Amino acid sequence: MPLNVMKGKMAAGPATNASPANASSKPVVDTDDIDENDESGQSILLGIISQLKPGCDLSRITLPTFILEKKSMLERITNQLQFPDILLSAHEEKDELERFVKVVKWYLSGWHIAPKAVKKPLNPVLGEYFTCYWDLPNKQQAFYFSEQTSHHPPKSSYFYMIPESNIRVDGTTIPKSKFLGNSTAAMMEGLTVLQFLDRKGPNGKPEKYTLSQPNMYARGILFGKMRIELGDHMIIKSEKYKVDIEFKTKGFISGTYDAIEGVVKDHAGSEFYEITGKWNDVMYIKDLKKRSAKTVLFDATKTQPLKPQVRPIEEQGDFESRKLWSKVTAALAKQDHTTATDEKFAIEDEQRQLAKKRSEEGSQFHPKLFRPAEPGDDLEYYIYKNIPSDGTHEDQIRAILEIAPVLPGQQFTDKFGVPGHEKHQIQKQVETAD
Repeated sequence: MPLNVMKGKMAAGPATNASPANASSKPVVDTDDIDENDESGQSILLGIISQLKPGCDLSRITLPTFILEKKSMLERITNQLQFPDILLSAHEEKDELERFVKVVKWYLSGWHIAPKAVKKPLNPVLGEYFTCYWDLPNKQQAFYFSEQTSHHPPKSSYFYMIPESNIRVDGTTIPKSKFLGNSTAAMMEGLTVLQFLDRKGPNGKPEKYTLSQPNMYARGILFGKMRIELGDHMIIKSEKYKVDIEFKTKGFISGTYDAIEGVVKDHAGSEFYEITGKWNDVMYIKDLKKRSAKTVLFDATKTQPLKPQVRPIEEQGDFESRKLWSKVTAALAKQDHTTATDEKFAIEDEQRQLAKKRSEEGSQFHPKLFRPAEPGDDLEYYIYKNIPSDGTHEDQIRAILEIAPVLPGQQFTDKFGVPGHEKHQIQKQVETAD
């Protein structure tokens, strides 16, 4: 089947993220941009202070709903994927050093995408999943699948691919939340692995980049103005180059908010570029060899993210993020925190009952979309489907569409409920037989 026919058939009637038009002429206000740190919010917050001790694990604390964003962490991860034009440009770059710099630019580009108010994404429940896709400006499509593969500690596994451009991203987000007094910290221990499948490294394998994440801090949660800061280090490595980007938090007396600084080096220590600026404003790059003036690397104030498209909610499964949390997010949109709290508790209570049942039966949870990694792999989980890097783009797209419904009109099959590791073994057996 020709590629354009396949995509046209599967994607008929594309979904959008747009909300239904308001009957009222009043502009729609996004409640994620409303700072609800008022007397009502403070009274809710004071009600949980007795649970908090410096250094305690916030994943086990029930937080007030007024600080919750109207999306799950599984969807929040896609913020990093909303500048595909930069990634496509990096793939096309012939010079290895310049290609590395463009990868760094791409990874830095998405961190500013966030609610204006201090909001925390919803903690995904075990087995929750989220799928979406992008129609790219170059007429290609990108696909994203994610699943909550662990609850304690929380681990979100994800897969992203632009088949026709030979770009693949695998990753795991592992936020370990801590209460630090007047602030909270999400220590991000996950890793992103980017591969350009058609570019082979010295070992004959696809060119690979590993990318870590900065930590996140919410300041002023008990008193003062609430504010999000990114802090500590983001490290990006390729076979030949590396950069350690320091995200600087503001000091008590001096310093500024949101500053970054890092130097692109090779593994022998030779320095090539200096990166400075602010991660949510303008970032600059300076050529250290030419000693030229710094130029703009990325201007977050003048760019427009390309948001993902999601299937209609009526086509989604019960554990699909937007459907699972729909009653919670609807209540949050109305600032009805009583209903949001009740609906959130109902979801969490069902999870406790499922965990109790597994314990009584002596069974274990197994992800449906991901399978355990092989020894020596960079990540703990990978998408269960084997998508050959040397296969045709049409075959790759067909394999991706078999993972789970991602385009509008796709239907669930009986195989969807089979654990990912079992589906992976079945595929290996079929490939061996062939």
